[in-house]
Parts: sequence; structure tokens; C-alpha cells
Amino acid sequence: MWAAIRLVRATRVFAVIFLSYIWALAWARLWPSRCDTADKWTKTHRKNARRMYRGFVSLRGVYIKLGQILSVMGTFLPREIVQELETLQDDVPSKSYKTIKKTFFKAFGKSPEEMFKTFSREPIAAASLGQVHEAHDAAGTKLAVKVLYPRVATIIKVDLKVLGWAIKLYKNFVPVQQIERIHEQLGDMLSRETDLVNEAAMIERMSKNFATDPDVLFPKVYPEYSTRTVMTMTFMDGVKISKKDALKTLGLDPYDVATKLVKVFYKQLFIDRFFHADPHPGNFFVQRGPEGQARIVVLDLGSATPLRSNLADGMFDILQGLMTRKDDLVVQGIDEMGFMAADGDRELLERTTRKYFEKLLNLNIQDFSKLDPNIADQLADPEMKREELRELMRSIAYPEGWFYVERAAVIMFGLQAQLAPKLNGIQVGFPYVMQFMMERNKARLEAAAAKAAKPEGETAKDAASSGSDEALLN
Repeated sequence: MWAAIRLVRATRVFAVIFLSYIWALAWARLWPSRCDTADKWTKTHRKNARRMYRGFVSLRGVYIKLGQILSVMGTFLPREIVQELETLQDDVPSKSYKTIKKTFFKAFGKSPEEMFKTFSREPIAAASLGQVHEAHDAAGTKLAVKVLYPRVATIIKVDLKVLGWAIKLYKNFVPVQQIERIHEQLGDMLSRETDLVNEAAMIERMSKNFATDPDVLFPKVYPEYSTRTVMTMTFMDGVKISKKDALKTLGLDPYDVATKLVKVFYKQLFIDRFFHADPHPGNFFVQRGPEGQARIVVLDLGSATPLRSNLADGMFDILQGLMTRKDDLVVQGIDEMGFMAADGDRELLERTTRKYFEKLLNLNIQDFSKLDPNIADQLADPEMKREELRELMRSIAYPEGWFYVERAAVIMFGLQAQLAPKLNGIQVGFPYVMQFMMERNKARLEAAAAKAAKPEGETAKDAASSGSDEALLN
């Protein structure tokens, strides 16, 4: 019964917003001089942004996660909506102790007080799918206990159904090919984030990647106090990475912290090719090391994911193209990554990419916290007609796996700009990019040499086998 009620409530939130825009469009056509103005649309966007925020906070769960995603990936959303949803990055209301106790009884058959020597009823952090409480074990060790909310898997299933309907409606206005993959990959991310056994494995994997770096820290998981819905870890001290005043109190320069954070991200993405897909400010603490250096504490790795090979190859081509100023390589990289729709206008997409590339090379950005809002206008093509723009949108696909890369990069570099506006993140990451390019180029040369060394018959046989393997995977 509760699932049906939630379905109705969620549908109502989206229906009211969609009807509001349909009504505004109708008035704009009837009285364009009065209703089809920038001021009128700003008011409509702001009103619907508040509706969306209130609806998401009321529904919680997937919708708070969706709001967080839209606030950093709002490429096709009005700025008013993005600004309203930005508060969901940090300000997520917690749930009662009674709710948390239900998860404990289902997982262990015991209450939190029976499991631990002490257990704080007030959470130290709350998120969209669960919250974290402080506890101590019998030996007095300070612990952080992450607890998922009850029935979270069922709630996600209901919520994703409503989001699927909303995306189908949205596609009528913005015809991006395979935009449904955002929905699919959101579902995949949520299924991983609601399996705390998976998160424990991701923590172990990433901590091994940084085993030689004493300034990147991860919590230790206690398996005896952990299940799929409860995960107990060492309590990691530190200040929230976005609190610049707190960093200065520790004697840490925000620019040094941002530099270290960007290096961590580049290493994850380009060297390890296994990265944190949800790097928002609440998932990083900072400590002062023994020699006064910044130490990064990495948390909440449930959505950590490997970088797909085609995305790595495509980024390799794009990076080479940018460095050598060759637009053909940039176009090749976009194609390799999967952005070109099979039935789209390839010539139009290639032409637009080359124009965009040419303008991009001429941009000069000094302060990343004060980006000129006219930059987007500078990159746009003023000669492109509305029909051509829609055809361009139909020619763009949404590659599998790109959801995670885009989200991680946008959040990470937004955080970098907040901490150190004039830090050149590209320059900081240059050594990692170069290592990535050398390794990728070496792998390609070795693959080409191996292929050339094989007899023609064996090469054809390998291709057929590869096709068969791909069919099995699909």
C-alpha cells in the first residue's frame, strides 16, 4: 500500500512541474510580447525549482540522490533549478533512531546498544540512502557505523519507475539519443550503493591503489559488525574539505589541499582507471599530517567504478588532439567514446565539433570560480538554426559508463574551483595524463604488432572469436 502511495506522490511532483511548463508555453504563444520574456521564464523556472526541491526532500531516497546529480550535471536544465538543488549536496535531513533500529534488528537480530558498548542515537552525517552514527566497541575503539534506511531497495524500484516515465517525457523536448542510459546507470549506481558488502570491497581495492601514499587515507571495515545494510568502520577524524576556514585553522592552505585532491582524482582516473564516482565535499575529510602537509580522507566508495576501455581510448585521442591541435583526433575520440549516434547526422556532428574545438582553444580562463556566463555563448554557433540544433541533439548518443565519468569530473573540478579558484587543474594533472598517454600508446602499439605478427587466417579466426565473446557478454 505504501509503495502505491509513494508512486502517486512522486508522479504528482513531476506532473505539476510538466503541466506548469505546458501552461507557460501556451501563454507564451498566445501573448508572446508579455509572456515569452526572459523575466517570465525565470519566474517559472524558480517556482518549479522550489516545487522540485520540496518534492525531493519529502520523498527522500532516490530523489535526493537525483537532485544531487542534477545540481552538478544540469547541462540541459535552467540555472534556477540547478541553484535550488545545490543545497541537497550537504543539507540532507536525517531520520529517527527508531528507523535505524529497524535495520539493525533485521541485520543482526539485536539493537545497536546490544551490538556496541556505546551508540549515539543522533547521526553524525545523513545522506539520501542512509546515515552514519558514532559508536564504540567493547575495547573502546571509536567507530563509524553506516546504516541504510529500511525498505530502501523497494523504494528505489518504485522511484526508478517514475523517473523512467519522466525521462520519456523529457526526451520529447530534448531528443538526445540513448538518454535512457542515465536512468539505467542511475539504477546501477544505486544498486551498488545499497550493497555495503560491495562498498567494503571497493574501499579495500582503492586503499591498495594508494598503499604507497601516506597522505591518502581510507577507513578500515570491521566485517564482524557489517552486513549488506550495515557497515562498521574506523572513525576517521578530519574537517570537511570544503570548509576553508577550518582548513586555515589547521594551518593548511586550501590551494595545497585542492592540489592534492586533484592529483588523487587524476591518479584514480588515468593511472588506476578505477575512480570515486561520487566525489562531493561530504565524502572527503582533511587532516594535518606530521610534517604539516594535507592528508585526504576518502569516504563513501559504494559507487566507485572502473573506467571502460572505449572511454579511456577516446579520452586518449581527445587529449592528443588538444595537445597537438588536431581536430581530427578530437572527432575520432568522440566517436570512440560512443557519442555519435548510429543513425545521426555524422557530418553535422563532426562540423560542430570542429567549430567548438577551434573556439575552445582560444578561451583564456584565469579564475575558475568566476567563469563568465557568456563563455557558453562564445562556444555556441550563432548561425545554427533551431531545426539544425534538434538534428544535432538527435545525433548525440549517451555512452555507457559516461554517467560516472561526467559526474565525477564535474563535482571534482567544481570542488577544486571552490577551494582554489586560480589553480590550473590541467597543469596539476599533466604528469598523470602523460603517463596515461604513454601507457595507452604502448598498449596500442603492442596490440598492432601482435596483430601484424599473426598469419592472416589466425587474425580472422580471432576476430570471429571476439565477436562471439561480445555476443555472449551482451
